[in-house]
Amino acid sequence: MEWIVKKALLYDFYGELLTEHQKSIYSDYILNDIGISEIAVERGISRQGVHEQVKRCDKILEEYEEKLHLVEKFLKAKELVAQINKLAGDFGVTGNVSLVNQIQEVSNHILEEF
Repeated sequence: MEWIVKKALLYDFYGELLTEHQKSIYSDYILNDIGISEIAVERGISRQGVHEQVKRCDKILEEYEEKLHLVEKFLKAKELVAQINKLAGDFGVTGNVSLVNQIQEVSNHILEEF
C-alpha cells in the first residue's frame, strides 16, 4: 500500500486519539501536504520539532493499529465487499444460482469477522 494512503487511513481511524497539537501538525503534514519547514514557520517551532512530532505520531498510530487492527479489518472487509459486488454482477449477467451461494458465503465471512 502506498505509504501516504496507509498514513491517511491510520489517521482516519486513530487520529482522534492524538492530542490537538499532534493532530494539527500531523494532518497538515500528511493530509494537507504542507512541508515541515512551512509548518515550523507557521507554528514558531523548529523544523526538528515538527519532524519529531510527525515521527512520534506515526509511532503512536502504528501502535494503535498493532493492538486493534482496525485498518487491517477495514481493508479486508473492503476486499470482501468488492468480491460480493463482482459475484452479484456476474449473477446479473449469467443468472447462475451457485453465485448466490458464493455471495452468501462471503457475506457470512464478513459477519463472522466483525
